[in-house]
Amino acid sequence: MNMTKIQEIIKEFSKQRDWDKHHNPKNLAMALSVEVSELVEIFQWLDLEASKNLDNHKQEHLKEEIADIAIYLIRICMAYDINLEDAIYEKMEKNKKKYPLFDKDENRIIYKKK
Repeated sequence: MNMTKIQEIIKEFSKQRDWDKHHNPKNLAMALSVEVSELVEIFQWLDLEASKNLDNHKQEHLKEEIADIAIYLIRICMAYDINLEDAIYEKMEKNKKKYPLFDKDENRIIYKKK
């Protein structure tokens, strides 16, 4: 993924429409929340099997909502000069420490839903 190119496309798109005045971090976070809700709506009332086997229409809708989510997330990163790739790597390192594979006695930890 070419983040520089994506950021340029997003920036130019917003600039051409004079949307930058509306795209402050608060509004972007709120819009992100709305898009995530639209993603959730795709799966609402589906059983596990149906959620794994979306028809072409729902698959396309899923792709569009994921793109919307990514766009708003990237805009927030741009507002705070956050390198998303670095942030993901850093968070995964923290997750490794928070959820280790082995306990202090070197026994494999099996993570289960409580």
